[in-house]
Amino acid sequence: MRDQDLSNMVRKFRRWHELSQGELAEKVGVSRQTIANIERGNYSPSVHLALAICRVLGHTVEEIFGDEQTDQNEQADQNEHAASGTRQEGT
Repeated sequence: MRDQDLSNMVRKFRRWHELSQGELAEKVGVSRQTIANIERGNYSPSVHLALAICRVLGHTVEEIFGDEQTDQNEQADQNEHAASGTRQEGT
């Protein structure tokens, strides 16, 4: 599994919850730059930080950082497309 794959899931779920990098960082007690580096794949979070991110985003470690990521990545894409259509229709 590539680091970029991990970063995409953090970014996708953060965006799904409509959180900025700064808002997520504040909720988990790190800097915005740390979140940006995790999303870019430049930094692998500690277990403690990974768990905190997962709690805030409402997903398991496996969904965001684990082996189930490929299936979850596809599901997140489908959910994003469905939500985008719903949001656009409501505006």
